[in-house]
Amino acid sequence: MGTDLCYLDACEALQLFRRRELSPVEVLAAQIDRYEEFGGDINAFTQTAFERAQLQAQLAERAYANGSARPLEGVSTAIKDETYILGEITTNGSRLLQENVADTTDPVPERLMAAGAIFHARTATPEFSVAAYTWSDLWGVTRNPWNRAITPGGSSGGSAAAIAAGFCTIANGTDMGGSVRIPASQCGLVGLKASHGRIPEIPPYNVDPYVHHSMLTRSVRDMVLLYNLIAGPHPVDLMSQLPKERVPAEPLPMKGMTVGVSLNLGFYSLDADVRRNTLNFVQTLRDLGAEICEVELEWDERCIRTAQIHQGAHIGHMLREKYDNPQCREQLTSYARHYFSLSAAATPECIREANDYAQQMWLSLEQAFRQCDFLICPTVCSTRVAADFDYSCDQLEIDGRVVDPVKGWFMTYPFNTLSRCPVLSLPSGIADNGVPTGVQLVARPYRDGQLLQLGLALEATLGTFITPAHHPLPAEEVIA
Repeated sequence: MGTDLCYLDACEALQLFRRRELSPVEVLAAQIDRYEEFGGDINAFTQTAFERAQLQAQLAERAYANGSARPLEGVSTAIKDETYILGEITTNGSRLLQENVADTTDPVPERLMAAGAIFHARTATPEFSVAAYTWSDLWGVTRNPWNRAITPGGSSGGSAAAIAAGFCTIANGTDMGGSVRIPASQCGLVGLKASHGRIPEIPPYNVDPYVHHSMLTRSVRDMVLLYNLIAGPHPVDLMSQLPKERVPAEPLPMKGMTVGVSLNLGFYSLDADVRRNTLNFVQTLRDLGAEICEVELEWDERCIRTAQIHQGAHIGHMLREKYDNPQCREQLTSYARHYFSLSAAATPECIREANDYAQQMWLSLEQAFRQCDFLICPTVCSTRVAADFDYSCDQLEIDGRVVDPVKGWFMTYPFNTLSRCPVLSLPSGIADNGVPTGVQLVARPYRDGQLLQLGLALEATLGTFITPAHHPLPAEEVIA
């Protein structure tokens, strides 16, 4: 029974809480027990606050008894160790920030707390969140619960691993190049990159259109619930001043819908199992009444260069200004030093070229959207990236081809470049090494509601991927 409680999604747990058939105290206790048994294997948490959370769970239990429960009352929530919460240490995976105490609270955790969520742990991230895997010299290697030899993805890898392992019900994440969607795919979860400006972010990160705050969940219905709570204008974020969108929990009709398919977005290499699972997912869309058309995007590896230059000019410049000095470099991870060297290439001429190519990317995608309502493509190209992979020194081969070790194995960052297009990553199956695969559903700019409703329609047929009956095995199972 304890394991079953660990894998309830938030919507089901909340229903049981409201009916007084289950207590937040019981769910939290089961998740703490599971963490104490398997947490050392996965290494998803950097800090825990279990005693505080247990007291909050007791208060939540009373709130249900007296009718004062809020929308997320008692839901156990893990918060990425990059996200600021006033008075809490936030390390962002860096030895340089071991005593960094936040002097403010980010809008997303602020809204989650106001809705009654319980924060019981902080989740691991690579240093400064600059990698698509999750390890750091400070916190060690975070492993995929489905296959301990493989990365859970990054940079929100600790959040994804914690949900998949049954250590929490929901978790937050941030996405600058796929950092929510990559871990969602690697761990069998739902991950959303909303249209830029829909979900508020803290300055100065909010002014970078590549940067998005969001959540990781086990179900689309949880994502709809959370989106309705955390999205909308916030006083500190100029970019969030869009009208509040409330998404109804109703599936989008599939009949008459057209979905464009691009297996490689023009230039990626794919593992055979990723290709197979993507095509199977496309067939499900077809079976549900959607019309499928092939889309040819005129994109090439300049997509990688465009993202690297943009990130170097924004986040990379900010990090270099603070930490790229002899005293700090001694404490940086190997990949952070490499990231700094790559981002230093963001000259004014390169920035102009990157902006020009970003516009070309949009024109190609805009032509595709004239043919289709949504686009579908894989989330990651390969599930075989090792948990301790280091892009500063390791090579990566996919389908017999050596690819860019930084960005060549995931297909997410083009939609950070085109940041007004919302993207939902959903599980598509299991790869040959036991790791989940995922697909990205991409909508036209600011059509977040329609995208989430499409996800609800698919979930109504496919169900949720991780359930009390289907989740990672507790015993270590390493498959090549």
